[in-house]
Amino acid sequence: MAAPSLESRIGGQWLNRIGIIAVLVGLSYFLKLAFENGWIGPPAQVIIGLLAGVGLLFWSERFRTNNYAAFAYSLKAIGFGALYLSLWAASQYYHLIPPTVAFFGMCLVTLSSAALSLRQHAELLAAFALVGGMLTPILVSTGENHEIALFSYLALLDLGTVWLVAIKSWRRLLLGSFLGTAALFAAWATTYYTEPQLAATFAFATFFFLLFALAPLTGNSVESDRDVTTLLTLLNAGAYFAACYLMLEQHYRLDLAWLMVAVAIFYFILTRGLQRRGGIASGLHSPLTLALGVGFLTVAVPLKLDRYWIDLGWLVEAGALFWAAHRSKSRLLRVLGVAALGLGVVRLVFIDSAARQPLIFNPRFGLYLVAIASLALLAYLAQSEGGEEDRQWAAASVLGLNVLALIALHCEVMDYFQPAAGQFLSRTDWRSLHIARDFTYSAVWMVYGSGLMLVGFWKKSAFLRWQAIALLALTAAKVFFYDISALERGYRIAAFIVLGGILLAVSFFYQRARMRSAE
Repeated sequence: MAAPSLESRIGGQWLNRIGIIAVLVGLSYFLKLAFENGWIGPPAQVIIGLLAGVGLLFWSERFRTNNYAAFAYSLKAIGFGALYLSLWAASQYYHLIPPTVAFFGMCLVTLSSAALSLRQHAELLAAFALVGGMLTPILVSTGENHEIALFSYLALLDLGTVWLVAIKSWRRLLLGSFLGTAALFAAWATTYYTEPQLAATFAFATFFFLLFALAPLTGNSVESDRDVTTLLTLLNAGAYFAACYLMLEQHYRLDLAWLMVAVAIFYFILTRGLQRRGGIASGLHSPLTLALGVGFLTVAVPLKLDRYWIDLGWLVEAGALFWAAHRSKSRLLRVLGVAALGLGVVRLVFIDSAARQPLIFNPRFGLYLVAIASLALLAYLAQSEGGEEDRQWAAASVLGLNVLALIALHCEVMDYFQPAAGQFLSRTDWRSLHIARDFTYSAVWMVYGSGLMLVGFWKKSAFLRWQAIALLALTAAKVFFYDISALERGYRIAAFIVLGGILLAVSFFYQRARMRSAE
């Protein structure tokens, strides 16, 4: 069928919508005039609205059967809106019926719209029903706190939406249902929530979380559902974490930490179930649930632990993820492991490295060794897998662990030469202390660079040797351009002699390697 022309669209669609708006505006002015002059009383106004809504629904069917579906749905939207507004006016504005009667009347309208959507295979009508259902608690609200009634109603509405999705696979309805539920939940919580309501509120929040976590598994998944499923899953996890954090963090922090662990386990179990199930749902959903499981586990660490234990938890988690990534051939797990390692290293370097520690035998140095071990594990596992990308991962890991080792040694030197609290030093003593510290930095870099060079020759790794050359070059620049003026004569002589000896030794090894290669 050829695409409709501009003339056809203007005449068949735009004029249709403008006409509907014009009729509604005209009727509204007429009704306003009639109401102001007392021609029509409140009961008659409500009856007219209800009859108009029902009449529009029946009238729309005539257009639908004649293949004017878009026009018919427009009339249905107006008809359902008239029914909702009439029931609202009867209850809240004119007080002709109690809110309970209006509530059940609106529920009947919602069910009628849902039934029509199933009969006519119309997702748009199901969306009308969902919007009306979400608006019902607002339209019949009395300003009082009815938590159990509100959340029970939302639970039934959400279950009905999941049932529709299971039958028709209208997955966009799930996102709409979640957004409506989250908005009403947040609006109620900001107005009425108090700590004595914790148990009931937490139970309902958990129910909604589990429902929307499992809802994407219903019905038949297709590739086009990826964005909706991803967005729903992320929003659901984020909303549940926010709700639990706000309810539990202040007085139940330990319980919150264990809850995060439980949620992580739930996502791991869900991931395993999806992988066994296979199909499109597994490909769309299992990597995301796996990432969320790791995320909740990572969040649980700072909630449960403190100070160095937080760093240790994240670093050990990173090593476990690297091992799991190797066993399962999962690039996602490897990336998640790097994220956990990054959290641990950033906290270690910028937060937990400031306090003065005893030399070598201290928690900070031990944590640096754990971080280096995690990177060494990643390098070993990636190298063993043998792919080009894996070799790049291994190279980056080796570079990272050498940087971490130098930072760890830097912290030890800095702490060793830092005066004790309250210790008074003269100007001469300060200068001597700084000179000794600067010489020690150069010595540490020389020794580390030499060791790295030896390992590079031993493993026949040009990559390691290039790192050693870069470090030794940096050390040489420091000795020639800084130490020569800053250090005292004895330190200066020692620095130059040691550096020269190391560079000559390195040169000898390179020449020997070249001769053996020529032979």
